[in-house]
Amino acid sequence: MRVVIVTESFPPDVNGVAHCALQTARHLVDRGHSPLVVAPATPAGPGPDALAPCPVVRVPSLPLPGYPQVRVALPSRRVTTAVAEHRADLVHLASPFILGVRGMAAATRLGLPAVAVYQTDLGGYARTYMGIGEAAAWRRIRSVHAAADLTLAPSSAALRDLETHGVPRVKLWPRGVDTVRFRPGHRDEALRRALAPNGELLVGYVGRLAPEKHVELLAEVCGLPGVKVVVVGDGPSEPQLTQALPGAAFLGRRTGDDLARIFASLDVFVHTGPFETFCQTVQEAMASGVPVVAPAAGGPLDLVAHGRTGLLVRPRDATAVRDAVRTLAADPARRAAYGAAARDTVEGRTWAAIGDRLIEHYADVLGARRPAVAA
Repeated sequence: MRVVIVTESFPPDVNGVAHCALQTARHLVDRGHSPLVVAPATPAGPGPDALAPCPVVRVPSLPLPGYPQVRVALPSRRVTTAVAEHRADLVHLASPFILGVRGMAAATRLGLPAVAVYQTDLGGYARTYMGIGEAAAWRRIRSVHAAADLTLAPSSAALRDLETHGVPRVKLWPRGVDTVRFRPGHRDEALRRALAPNGELLVGYVGRLAPEKHVELLAEVCGLPGVKVVVVGDGPSEPQLTQALPGAAFLGRRTGDDLARIFASLDVFVHTGPFETFCQTVQEAMASGVPVVAPAAGGPLDLVAHGRTGLLVRPRDATAVRDAVRTLAADPARRAAYGAAARDTVEGRTWAAIGDRLIEHYADVLGARRPAVAA
């Protein structure tokens, strides 16, 4: 099968869309298929694409106003040319909004089926960074996804949201996790001593430091006795957060085995963003054997079993976050039980298993497009 993955971002950009696109491309190669990635150009140039598992075509782009880490693709004929020259059987649209619209147009023009993956709260992004209304963003989302043969939602909450906004032909496709890289065995006592020299409980957040993540909700956790807050990531909110979270350790952006070591060395993982369509960092914390505190909204509702693998709290409630952390801090046995159950929960959610489900979705779409043969 020849697949073109049109993605709004791709490594070396690090975010959920890029990570999922990379894992999808790797799995297709592993299963003997031929993917091609089309993505916005980045300032880093074409060099890092040599590490990709398949060819990558870059199209011209500009930084998103107010959030330069995100690139916005410019109109380009390269998308249609790339799809045609790859002799694609199917076009995979990863979180389509700008470049994905061009990908959908290319698929339509060439008579190819398209699978659209909904992955980001683009309505929230539009409201926060582009200065346009959420309703306008949803109109665009609906027009793109309605043209696709199939839309894949990463969580039950995202699926309901899409259906509520009139998107047809939606099915569930969650995200995988690298259970070899992220595992309890990477716990590093030397790192723990460096971060918490007085034996404090390590409470961590991993992700973008951006307004929609509401990392400032950790402020009351910083005030808990015997607790050390660790923040991993970068983004436009970092200067404000260093002021809002007194005493927190800001470790910057970390990746790969270094990130896995930090995850496994935490005692509690806290995610604060209320707009997650999935929330990959929650799943990575669970794979690392760490109990989770997360908002009872969006993707975490599917991931966190309240009272078994972690605690779900009221969204955007700093006091609820603090109280949940305080509860876990006071009960080492509960933390250990939640962490073990979290690891057990994600054991079967490997990228290989999730990738095979995606290929099944591809096969269903291709089968539906195949003309019926008269008896």
